[in-house]
Amino acid sequence: MALLKYIWRLRSPCMLPHQVKRCLTSPVVSYYDAINQGEQEVPEYFNFASDVMDKWVQVEKDEKTSPNTVFWWVNDQKEEVKWSYEELAVLSRKAANVLTGPCGLQRGDRLMIVLPKIPEWWLLVLASVRTGIIFIPGTSQLTAKDISYRLQSSKAKCIVVSDALAPAVDSVMSECTFLKTKLIVSNSSRDGWLNFKELFQAAPADHNCVRTKSDDTLAMYFTSGTTGTPKMVSHSHASYGIGLTTVGRRLMNLNRSSVFWNISDPGWVKAAWCCLFTTWMNGACVFIHHLPVFDPAVILNTLSSYPITNFCAPPTGYRMMVQHDITRYKFMRLNHCVTGGEALNPEVYENWKKQTGLDIYEGYGQTETVAVCANEWRKKIKPGSMGMPCPPYDVQIIDDQGNIQPPGTEGDIAIRIKPKRPFCLFQQYVDDTEKTAASERGDFYSTGDRGVKDEDGYFWFVSRSDDVINSAGYRIGPFEVESALIEHPAVVESAVVSSPDPVRKEVVKAFVVLSPNFLSHDPEKLMKELQDHVKKVTAPYKYPRKIEFVQELPKTATGKIQRNVLRKREWGKI
Repeated sequence: MALLKYIWRLRSPCMLPHQVKRCLTSPVVSYYDAINQGEQEVPEYFNFASDVMDKWVQVEKDEKTSPNTVFWWVNDQKEEVKWSYEELAVLSRKAANVLTGPCGLQRGDRLMIVLPKIPEWWLLVLASVRTGIIFIPGTSQLTAKDISYRLQSSKAKCIVVSDALAPAVDSVMSECTFLKTKLIVSNSSRDGWLNFKELFQAAPADHNCVRTKSDDTLAMYFTSGTTGTPKMVSHSHASYGIGLTTVGRRLMNLNRSSVFWNISDPGWVKAAWCCLFTTWMNGACVFIHHLPVFDPAVILNTLSSYPITNFCAPPTGYRMMVQHDITRYKFMRLNHCVTGGEALNPEVYENWKKQTGLDIYEGYGQTETVAVCANEWRKKIKPGSMGMPCPPYDVQIIDDQGNIQPPGTEGDIAIRIKPKRPFCLFQQYVDDTEKTAASERGDFYSTGDRGVKDEDGYFWFVSRSDDVINSAGYRIGPFEVESALIEHPAVVESAVVSSPDPVRKEVVKAFVVLSPNFLSHDPEKLMKELQDHVKKVTAPYKYPRKIEFVQELPKTATGKIQRNVLRKREWGKI
């Protein structure tokens, strides 16, 4: 790998966190933790690069010990990248000069980053923070249509991808008038593209970090919609930079001796939370295994071969792993397990505990929030519960009028936003004031999820109050799948809902009304054809794993498809 060649020249001898005995916390962590607890005010200015990453560099210099490795990347070919805070500071400054130099980006511009789990993703995110550029992550499973929509909606001036997605970007260039620069992470050149690796090698290592306000926009994420295309959610510098401090200690049990592995794709918020901001705020090491697909055997072997202390996977991942004989594996240093993204079955928790002796601490959050609730590592776990509220959030169960419900009563999970909106809650749905206003109910922001609070203050997930499908941690809007299906000549109309699944908990199911010309076609072959069609039109993970051909769909008197009727029918079969 060319990346390894030019990085190793910059490396100093770094020690792994467990090889160094030093104070497990520092004023860097304590100050921002106090803000989350409400003991300190949010500062007017904050930038994660200068106020956290660069401060850690100074802390390590003051300690006069060898710097810790805080980024550790490996792949299946046993190649490795290890960086300290000091090395990350140098490398991210070089990347910042690439963005503001050859790429021509300025503070406030928008940069879409669609990369797999390669080290450049971390450098480019940190470079965005240093320059005040707004980064917009996307999963590398996006299709040309997905990319076109996101580029047009976000008005991104630059996009950075790997070789795999460059052709897709080129195919939609004529539609994306705001896009000015294309940056590719590749070992070879491509016409019309700037090559990041070449520019990075030539870039200077001196860069003055911009001074950003705490409420300046840091990042934008696309979230699945129920009745329309994905919406953009914006977060501030303080939201991710400060708002994730406490959860790193309460849920993830991170400190400066931790090596934390979270398996999320860089396109999802969980990657930014767990694989960058939370971990480095708490002085821990980010561990990344460049896995192209989830493989339980590889996951278990990695936990047995590397000194990973803290691990995070979605419940589906744990469900798949416990089907193996985990007792055959001896984890090297693992002592703390975390999950989120979907509800964890108590049976999976008990099975994992029985085979490994380790608890699984569940947390709950959304694209619009940082962590909302968590089972804290110092408190009693209630298997199946999402835990208790995380500071600074005041979480309640409310009814349709915004009234707080007593323990044991089902309602909407909500976060208090009046008289003061929590600084780590999303800023807005970008360019959609109507949707932003619709998310508020009285003194609360409604998450759109239904739940119950028990007498001990623990929250329990019941269901979604919208139609978004959560399959193995992937949130999928039915509208996107229905739009893809309708493009096929065989489909007259369709309705997409969640359907129960023993492994993924729920999967995408499509009810399809066929065109008369296709009624005589072989159902199995036609089903496969429609599934392949959806994989080509939209991100492959959204395809319907189940398809049922029907004569008609349930509708209201005004002709609106009643997805809720179909969904209840599906889940009523259990």
